[in-house]
This record gives sequence, structure tokens and C-alpha cells, in this order.
Amino acid sequence: MKFKIDENLPTEAANLFREAGHDTMTVSDQHLVGSPDTDIASVCQREGRILVTLDLDFSDIRVYQPDEFPGLVVLRLRRQDKLRVLAFIRRIIPVLSQEPINRHLWIVEENKIRIRG
Repeated sequence: MKFKIDENLPTEAANLFREAGHDTMTVSDQHLVGSPDTDIASVCQREGRILVTLDLDFSDIRVYQPDEFPGLVVLRLRRQDKLRVLAFIRRIIPVLSQEPINRHLWIVEENKIRIRG
């Protein structure tokens, strides 16, 4: 799968996805840091990449309709320190291949996953 790691996640998150065999780029890799969400969304659509983010704006299906994207994964964590986020990503990477992501919004919380689309 192809992923785009948003700027609000540690850059090491991209390495975790790569180690799992995924084609992964970061917002920073493409010099998109500080770009509006709509620009990031357009790049993901154009490149066919699943966006992984902490940005709750991407969970608004009125603005970012899941059927228009290769996939949106919004992480909702109570604590967002670097070590906690990376440990959480390590846990969810295997789960991402168990259910459809294409044209779906995943809202991933610490104890549950909601899938829309």
C-alpha cells in the first residue's frame, strides 16, 4: 500500500510503514509542511496515497468524503507524545491490511476502530 504521513506525526512513523513493506512518503519529504489540508488531500488523491494523520479535520466526511480518497486514517490518541504515537502505529500497521482502506475513513482510537465509507 501507499501511504502519506502527515506533518503532525513523527517522521519515524514513515520508517515503520516502510519496514512493513509499504511505499511511504511524508508531507515533509515533499516540502508540503504548512500547506492547507485541502492541498495535502489533493496530493494524496493524485498520488493514490492513504493519508495517516492526527488532524481531526480529515474525519469530517462533509469535507473529505471517503469515497473520493485512496483512504484516510485519523489517529485519535489521548496522549500524543512521540514514543506513545510510534508504539501505537506499530500496533495498527498489521491491522491496516485486514480491512478495506480504499475509499474508507478509519478513525483509530486506542481501544477501537471505526470505519466509514
